[in-house]
Amino acid sequence: MARLSFDLQHTDISSNARAGVITTDHGSIQTPIFMPVGTVGSVKGVTQQQLVNDVQAQIILGNTYHLYLRPGTDVLEKAGGLHRFNHWNRPILTDSGGYQVFSLAGTRKIKEEGVTFQSHIDGSKHLFTPERVMDIQRSIGGDIIMAFDECPPGGSEYGYAHKSLELTHRWLDRCFEQFLSTPDKYGYTQNLFPIVQGATYKDLRKQSCDYIASKEAPGNAIGGLSVGEPEPVMYEICDWCCQHLPKEKPRYLMGVGTP
Repeated sequence: MARLSFDLQHTDISSNARAGVITTDHGSIQTPIFMPVGTVGSVKGVTQQQLVNDVQAQIILGNTYHLYLRPGTDVLEKAGGLHRFNHWNRPILTDSGGYQVFSLAGTRKIKEEGVTFQSHIDGSKHLFTPERVMDIQRSIGGDIIMAFDECPPGGSEYGYAHKSLELTHRWLDRCFEQFLSTPDKYGYTQNLFPIVQGATYKDLRKQSCDYIASKEAPGNAIGGLSVGEPEPVMYEICDWCCQHLPKEKPRYLMGVGTP
């Protein structure tokens, strides 16, 4: 069992593009990499063999919101985690489910404690707190697990984006406290990535980059992009964040659906 590591192998001076290798207990990931989405544990319409042999996927994503609702953490724990449940022996990243919860604008309520929402399956009510989301992701068993954050919509006003960012940072503190007080499951190391927010405001983005960098996590994520803002703005903010995130660590650009 070893904490995720990143070997930065090359940086292009003209564009700041990088190539490197992430190493986890389930294998290595050559970056840059496009990560297929296995929302409910597997990539739709593609067999695991095709993912390995044809797509040559090195990591897939599982969604906390969907896996929590179905099949549920009890089933996943009995199976020995998502790797054994879906017979995928390479790295898995689990997102926090925050984006799915926040996209249910008509059926959720955000508080300091967390987010109350209704299941899209049967209408039942649930509460996601930072602590609960850490526990759920532990049970799912991702090699990389994501912090619970609020994702403000594209075009958010400055005041809302600032308030949302402060909430995300408070939730991040709680995520790390819970994560560090609970053990890894299933015999391998799980790694927590914090998420940069701040909408399209560069001062807020820099503030967020500085805050999450202080957590000294093995990697960091850029969230809150491709949520309605113009595409050139997405690229500008992404580049701005990369300038202010640790150079020696991997960066995960969240929610951008094409390579």
